Amino acid sequence: MGLLEQCEAAFGSPDLYRVLGVRREASAQEIRRGYHRASLRVHPDRAEPGAKEEATRRFQILGKAYAVLSDAEQRALYDEQGTVDEQGEALGAQRDWREYWRLLFQKITVKDIEDFEKSYKESEEELADVKAAYVDFEGDMDRIMASVLCADYTDEPRIRKIIEKAIDSGEVPSYKAFVKESKQKMMARKRRAEKEAREAEKTKEELGLGGEDDLKALIQSKNKDRKKEMDDFLAQLEAKYGNNAKKGGNKTTAKKGKK
Repeated sequence: MGLLEQCEAAFGSPDLYRVLGVRREASAQEIRRGYHRASLRVHPDRAEPGAKEEATRRFQILGKAYAVLSDAEQRALYDEQGTVDEQGEALGAQRDWREYWRLLFQKITVKDIEDFEKSYKESEEELADVKAAYVDFEGDMDRIMASVLCADYTDEPRIRKIIEKAIDSGEVPSYKAFVKESKQKMMARKRRAEKEAREAEKTKEELGLGGEDDLKALIQSKNKDRKKEMDDFLAQLEAKYGNNAKKGGNKTTAKKGKK
């Protein structure tokens, strides 16, 4: 079974971009971020004992999809012909996909996260990211809130104001999904956030304060008001900045467009 068939069987689509959750015009940085976010959800280390085999299979398929789209020649072939070179270097080599993943995404520290949050919120970069997400998802606040870095439920009023101001100034179009969003949808989002907060608190209690390696427990213990799980935040932060987060490298906003 070829890679495209494997993707359809495992993820319901033979489209490599859809499997990684990125648009066809995505930059290399966006593809890397999409791969990290998707792979975290199925990483074998996170799976229950009875589900590890299936998680490993899906994890390997994601690694192959990323290997194709991160290789300029392989991606061009896929874009032009809708096929992949199964014998090419990207897929032909016998790779340890877990080790490959670890080399791509090295751990960041708690201080990195805290420092980044302080500098990112209400910055020009956040402003650009919010407007890009709004256009990307055509005003769908569920997807916008899940996409913007560091955003939790308590940030929603502030983010809505950023979008409303951009609409009023003509910087972004007025999407019905945003301006006519129902109260029922808003309340459903709030309930999901509250449920995630309760689950995060339960996880914290089960894990205790943990150690320096337990980023999730440490962050949750310092920020009990966080309304969403930390996994996507960590994935986005590591994928967006990689090792530059440790080194204080320059931060650039990835350009986004419609999927």
